Order: sequence, then C-alpha cells, then structure tokens
Amino acid sequence: MRESNHIKYRNLGGDSGVDTYKIEEESIEITFKRGGTYLYTHQATGRQNVEHMKLLARSGRGLNAFINAHVKHKYEKGPL
Repeated sequence: MRESNHIKYRNLGGDSGVDTYKIEEESIEITFKRGGTYLYTHQATGRQNVEHMKLLARSGRGLNAFINAHVKHKYEKGPL
C-alpha cells in the first residue's frame, strides 16, 4: 500500500512495472504494481543513479527499464 504522498507514475510507455514514486532530497522510493516498495538512496544506489531515476520518474518513461538494467538490487530498503 502506498503512502498518500506518493505520486502516480505516468507510464507513458504503457508497460512499466512502476506504480508510484516519492522523491526526497537524497532518495527515491518506488512502489511496484506487483507489490513491494523499495527505497533507493544516494548511499546505497549511488547519487548519479538516484538523480537519474528522479528524472525518469518525473518524465513518466524509462524508470522500470533503468532499474532492471542498472540498480535492481542496489536498494537501501525493500520490500517495505
């Protein structure tokens, strides 16, 4: 279950596994459609990766593919 301050991912490609996201200064929290919420932080995932994930989340395209290709198991916490 997502928190009320999560934003619905726009999923412009139409096939994303991402449901919602929440952006913080040094992290992004992502809830997937199949369940599970994961926290990706600068420390665990890398600053450059997290900042790129924020851009993808805001754009509504490419976030799930990026996670699967680059940071799938580099989360701080999950599943929450």
